[in-house]
Formats: sequence, structure tokens, C-alpha cells
Amino acid sequence: MDSIKTIEGDLQCRELRFAILASRFNEFIVERLVDGAVDTLRRHGAGDQQIEIIRVPGAFDLPLVARRLAQTQRYDALVALGAVIKGATAHFDYVAGECAGGLARVAQDTGIPVAFGVLTTDTIEQAIERAGTKAGNKGADAAITALELANLLRRIEN
Repeated sequence: MDSIKTIEGDLQCRELRFAILASRFNEFIVERLVDGAVDTLRRHGAGDQQIEIIRVPGAFDLPLVARRLAQTQRYDALVALGAVIKGATAHFDYVAGECAGGLARVAQDTGIPVAFGVLTTDTIEQAIERAGTKAGNKGADAAITALELANLLRRIEN
């Protein structure tokens, strides 16, 4: 196995540029995810000039804005953050499904990594746990994914 070439991304920001897309719906949860993502990128060497935060109305709107941002070719990776909390109607299923599928299509169609940091939970308590308490911070996790993928794609291209 030692002679097999392995290509993987590292966690150094270098000159990479990131867009953090943040849903304003359930903002009290999403803002914690944003804080986690920004803190993570900074800890890995990103300066403030390498990070932009773009606010969108809701999680359903993330794919449209992600596609437009990816098409600009200004960013090496996108971090999509939101919180969809299940209610008593089927609305949750539509929003969560369209958001996830739409973001995946953006990444596949544009070649720009789109890290999925959209919480899809049954309760507000579960969302709070995933936004920086018991279950870590999924915004930070998404930022790490974006960073690693951006570096991996650069290595593949070179």
C-alpha cells in the first residue's frame, strides 16, 4: 500500500475563497452555525477577506443563490447553512428535500463544492444540540468539508 499514490485534501485555507450562505429563517439557530463556520475557517488560516456571508430568506432559497454564486467562479467552495425543523405538516419534507437535492445539483453541475450544513431536525432542541451544544456545531463541520473538498479538487486538477 505504501507505493499507491493517494490524493486527498488538507485543511489549510491558503488563498482559498469561501461563500457562506445563511438562511434567515430560524436565524437564532443558523447564526450559531455561521459562527461555527467562520471560526473554523479562521482557525485554519482564512482571513476575513477570504470569507463572504450571503443571507437568503430560507433554506428553500439556498440552491438558487448557491448556483448563482458558483457560476461567478469567485469562490473555491460554498458552505450552505440553514435549519429546517419539522412541524405538523408536510412542508418540512418539501423544503428539506428540495434544499438538499438542489444544493447537490449545484455542486455537480458547476464543479464548485457545496458543503451541506442545513439542519433537518424533528425538534428545536435537536437543532440547538447540532448548533454548538451536545452534538457539536454542524456549521463548523460543513466548513471543514468545504475546505477539504476545495483543496482536494485543486490537487486533482494539478
